[in-house]
Order: sequence, then structure tokens, then C-alpha cells
Amino acid sequence: MVPSSEINADNLICDIKLSTVVPASITPEDKIHHLTGTDLAMKLHHITTVHFFGGDAAEGLSIEDFKSAMFQWLQLYYPISGRIRRHDGDGGGRPFVKCNDSGVRVVEAKCGKTVAEWLASVDGGDYHRRLVYHQPLLDRDFGFTPLVFLQLTRFKCGGVCVGMRWTHILGDAFSATECINTWGKIMANQKLPPHSLDSPPITPRHVGPMMTSPRSSFCRSLKPLDPLGDNWLTPNNFKMQTHTFHITQKQLNSLLSEDQNKKTNTCNKIITIKPFEVISAIVWKSMAKIKETKIITVCKKGKFDSTVLENKFLGNTQQVIGTVEAENTSLIADSDPIEIAKMIGEEFVDETSLIEKRMKEGDGNVDAVVYGGSNLTFVDLEGVDLYGLEMNGQGPVFADVSIGGVGDEGAVVVVPNAGQQGRIVNVILPENQLQLLKDALGSDWGLF
Repeated sequence: MVPSSEINADNLICDIKLSTVVPASITPEDKIHHLTGTDLAMKLHHITTVHFFGGDAAEGLSIEDFKSAMFQWLQLYYPISGRIRRHDGDGGGRPFVKCNDSGVRVVEAKCGKTVAEWLASVDGGDYHRRLVYHQPLLDRDFGFTPLVFLQLTRFKCGGVCVGMRWTHILGDAFSATECINTWGKIMANQKLPPHSLDSPPITPRHVGPMMTSPRSSFCRSLKPLDPLGDNWLTPNNFKMQTHTFHITQKQLNSLLSEDQNKKTNTCNKIITIKPFEVISAIVWKSMAKIKETKIITVCKKGKFDSTVLENKFLGNTQQVIGTVEAENTSLIADSDPIEIAKMIGEEFVDETSLIEKRMKEGDGNVDAVVYGGSNLTFVDLEGVDLYGLEMNGQGPVFADVSIGGVGDEGAVVVVPNAGQQGRIVNVILPENQLQLLKDALGSDWGLF
């Protein structure tokens, strides 16, 4: 593996070309995509995905082939070709998506390395960022900025990386990956499932047990900000950095094996600790030794009434957001990780409805941060179909998904590796805290 100090990712990507792709047919002039309160709560955040394909998978596929499939794809998902607008008059300036077929931005680029060389060179640093085009929503071009960017980087070996930047206001990571996977199915001429984007967004009804917040008016997972206007960029007081930890299946099995004799809770019920929970527990415990971390925010896939979500492809509808609180930070610092993991699984307080209510109170004009806003945020993306995008019938050799626009409290994103063999953990923190966490996870748990 080449040390990160010997890599200059800025110089590896060249021949950048920008173009725009629009839907195959004209969307009716009056078509708009309404945004829920939860959608608007995520407006300062974005989702990034990278899918690396080897030369065999990308063989014979030209930029024209990629774009040709996009026409039908954008006809199906027409809101992602729209632009942000605000209601006038009685609407109070509430944002919405005008489905005006302005298109998604396509970025073509080349890399002087092979896919294997690139992946071998990245030792945890945020070098994939050069494979995902970045353009925030700012006041000077607010109504013209695309909501989705697709960067297609061709490597020396003939392989391709598909890097997507997805504005979180359109939907959660589950919606984003379903969307880009559909583009792959269109390229492969596969039959697509029925869909509906015509109905106003819905807030799904959760089914199954889950604690709800006892505080009807206080949402601890949402951090309100001073008004930002049309500058949708998270204000940070610290320089934020990203590091990716790769946890092998052997390491994960070792962490999970610690709970084999601890599967009985106070009600003598058999419980199973999930990989996300034990990984989050280890990071929370380590962070509790670095800074005050009594309460965390947890974002994970909810269990919803399937009849409500059926054929609804867009929206922040599949993720629930809530908090887990300990009595004090020292309790977390001194506790067994398995007990912390149980706490994360059993004491999650769902605040999704509170977020929706809080954003409605401001008629969509409340500026707030969820990821890293009020608390260190743990994001469970175990259920994301990250390897569902294919080329020529082959899946990616490596794929990852993360989040952007993270506030100063930081975020930890847990992603499944190929075949559920191990986990990818993307950590976004102020740079001084990130170094302390890297030292702690390396010395205490052998994670680098």
C-alpha cells in the first residue's frame, strides 16, 4: 500500500469535461415535487457514493452508452432534474423542487492509475472526494445548481468509477442508491418495477416497538441555526476531516463474539447485537474519553408499513432519526462495549416526528443541522443496496457511501462491505479529534 503522504489526488484526475443530461420527454410545466419537513431538515446535507468497476465490467461501454440510459432514467425520476424554488406570497418562501427538466450534471474525467492502484493507494484518507464533483447550493446560483452530479472517471486499465453527489433534500441514502441502481438496470435493459412520484410526499407510519420522545416540543437531534437564506452550506467552526476504517470480517467476528455469553437482558429475553451497534459502541466509548459525549444521535432504517412505502422511490422516508442518552459521559468511557451496544439498540428514542413538526412550524424556513449538529451522529447504512449497481452484469469491485455537510459534532457512517464481509466505517470529525480517535481505535482495538 502506498502511503497517503505520497499521493496527490488533485493531480491524478485530469481531462475534466462537464455536460448536462435531461429527461427523454418533457415534464408537464406545472409539475413540482413537494418537500416534507424531514426533507427540509436535511437540506444542508448531501450523500456521496462511489462505485469502482474493473476493466472487464466497463468494457465496451462509452460515455454515450452511459448517457443514453440516463435519458429514460431521468424520465422516470424527473424530480432529480429539477431545481430548487421558493413559494411566493402565502407560501412563506417554503422551498420546493420545480420539475423543469434542467437536468443532472455529468462530469467526465480520466485517471492515470488503474482501479487496483487507486484502491491500494488510499489508506483511509478522503481521496475518493476527487471522484465526486462538488458544488454546494449558494445564493449566487441557488436556482440554477443541479441537485445531482454524476462523475464518470475512466482509469488507465479501462475501469470506471461512478461518483454521485446527491442533495439530501431529495431523499435518504436508501432512496439515492435505489435511484442510481435503476440507472444500471436501464443500461442492462432490465424490466423496471412500477413507480409513482406523482403523489405528495408522505411521512410513513412506523410499525413495531420503538421508544418515542417524552418531550413533545424539544428535539435533541436537530440543531437550529441562524437564518442562512439561500446559502445552503453547513457553517463549521472547525476544519472537518474524513477517515475510513476498514473492519475485516475476522475483526468483526472478534468484536461480536464478546456478547455470546451476554445475550440475556433483564427480562430474560434473548437479544442479538448487530454489527452497527457494537461498532458504534466502540467509537462512542473512545470518543467519551476525548470529549463530553453523553448523548448521541442515531440514524437508521426504520420498519415501516410496506403498503405506505410501496413504489415511492424518492424522499427521506426510509430513515428514522433519534437519540440515545447515557447518565453521564464517564459511564460510557468506563462501560463494557457490549453493554453500550445494547443501550444503542434498546434505548433509541425516535424523534423523526418531532423533526417533521419542528420544520413545519417554521413553514420550511428553519435552518438546521442533523448530522453532527447537536450530537455526534451514528448513521446505520447496513440496509443500503450499495452493490446493486451493475455494468455488463458485473457488480463493483468496491463501493462506498458517505454523507457531507456534517456539523462540528461529527458523524460516523457504517456501511456494509461486499458480501457483508466486514464493514466500512467513514468518520467525519474536527481534525484534532479525528487524530485522537484514530490513535485510540488503533491502540485499543487494532482498527486503522
